[in-house]
Amino acid sequence: MNKLISSILQILLFAAIPFIWWAVSSRKQTSFWNWIGLKKIGEVKGKSLYVWTGAIIVGFLLLSLLILPLVSDTAASEFNGLGIAALPAALVYAFFNTALPEEIIFRGFLLKRCSAKLGFPIGNAIQSLVFGLMHGVMFFAITGALTALLIIIFTGAIGWFMGMINEKKANGSILPSWLIHGIANTFSAFMAMFLIL
Repeated sequence: MNKLISSILQILLFAAIPFIWWAVSSRKQTSFWNWIGLKKIGEVKGKSLYVWTGAIIVGFLLLSLLILPLVSDTAASEFNGLGIAALPAALVYAFFNTALPEEIIFRGFLLKRCSAKLGFPIGNAIQSLVFGLMHGVMFFAITGALTALLIIIFTGAIGWFMGMINEKKANGSILPSWLIHGIANTFSAFMAMFLIL
């Protein structure tokens, strides 16, 4: 229950700035949910969205196997050794406490606003760099500069791919990146739950 309450507060906190921006600039043109991309994907031509989503999930999980052993204390560390009993809390953590708020702020707000002003390539580069820096800075004191740099590169690259799939394959919906991000966080929590790494 605590994880659920924490998730709701985190979602509200991360959505506050985008909501205020939308209310001032775009509320007469579109709904807030559409504006940040928390919407149905719409019609998808072919299977490229599913192939890309699957490839990014597999790539993310494989790269996680290389990065997770370098970091002893992650957000999922609260599940260390708790086993399957921690699964409900881990799923709430993975999808609602971390993935959704981060997708709202990075791919739903920052990417869309930067892309509107600077074009998609620059907007996507900016959001992925900020996403990577945010994750790397959190671990700098714990892991040192080299590992923090690897985390910045790793998470920045994943952020770039998630931005690309949302905007170029999913009609601007953040649902694919939310799924990818949530699965990756679940994987990290699962590794902690069973002390695998």
